[in-house]
Amino acid sequence: MSMTDPIGDMLTCIRNASKAMHERLDVPSSNLKVDIVRLFKEEGYINNFRIIKDRRQGILRIFLRYSDRQPLILGLKRISRPGRRVYCGKDNIPEIRGGLGTAIISTSRGVMTDAQARRHGVGGEVLCAIW
Repeated sequence: MSMTDPIGDMLTCIRNASKAMHERLDVPSSNLKVDIVRLFKEEGYINNFRIIKDRRQGILRIFLRYSDRQPLILGLKRISRPGRRVYCGKDNIPEIRGGLGTAIISTSRGVMTDAQARRHGVGGEVLCAIW
């Protein structure tokens, strides 16, 4: 069976593991997934991540973060899907939860958060939102 939305699958795995209070989770690795998880770490939503080499594409091990036995990831939503791509210009970058959340945007300068995209003055494909 082929996977049509590997990013959506990774976000669902993170959401489920966070709600189940798992310490870590493993997903198949790709460059885009690594960039997204790197931004999650920079924004403080996860503790760390590690790329484990194997004979195939590699495994991305994500270490989740909790505060007072509550997950720091309250919500995680896939915005641009394979069936419906969502793009934004530099002037209409979405604010997630009134600025309390973070949108992950794939731009011509790489994958960045909504705040970084505003600072650089670029738009792109809105991949997901986390809060």
